[in-house]
Amino acid sequence: MPGTGGNGAVTRSTLRQQLADALRDEVLAGRLRPGQAFTVKEIAEQYGVSATPVREALVDLSAQGLLEADQHRGFRVHEYSLDDYRGMIEARSLVTDGMFRSLLVSGMAQADDPRTLAALAGVRRRGEEAQRAATAGVLNILIGYDLRFWRELSALFGNSYLADFLHRLRVQSWVCTVQHLRRVEDLKGHLWAGHTELVDALARRDPGAAHAIVAAYNEHSLALLERLAAG
Repeated sequence: MPGTGGNGAVTRSTLRQQLADALRDEVLAGRLRPGQAFTVKEIAEQYGVSATPVREALVDLSAQGLLEADQHRGFRVHEYSLDDYRGMIEARSLVTDGMFRSLLVSGMAQADDPRTLAALAGVRRRGEEAQRAATAGVLNILIGYDLRFWRELSALFGNSYLADFLHRLRVQSWVCTVQHLRRVEDLKGHLWAGHTELVDALARRDPGAAHAIVAAYNEHSLALLERLAAG
């Protein structure tokens, strides 16, 4: 029938994305651990779907650096090292520094436009939610809000390629750190909670302050991870 193939393709594509999101969340929640191997069949049976969208979702996650294809045997969760994390921090810093420097040239696009101000206020509210979760030490909630915070913040600069790249780095950073953070019984006081300070610095168009906040965040995160990894 006319249109059937198109609708089927959309449905499969949506299922593929839903599976990729669900499996990413499994990794971030620590239910799929670094080095853990599994097959397409196992995941398909777990979610009650066919193998094709599962395989496509797993290939997508492999392209994002979260999984590794284990030839002829399936997939395994990628194991990140401290050196990997140092590289992620360096890459993140180069991206965010570029974003902040753009404020010196022209400011955020239409910074005085009511829609831009409303969007910035929305990012700040997301930051408040992330900050509350960080202060309370609730890791699962923090990860979700933190990813949304940085995604929405980077979107303000109007470059979707930059936003996608930074989001991928943020996800990889969390995958690297959760394996260590989940060994800590009480995370209160251990997690970075400077989201709103960063938004306020950007609202003032103060890239120097924004850089200092992110640099302190990176230093804090790396020191914490090194301490936890050392046992």
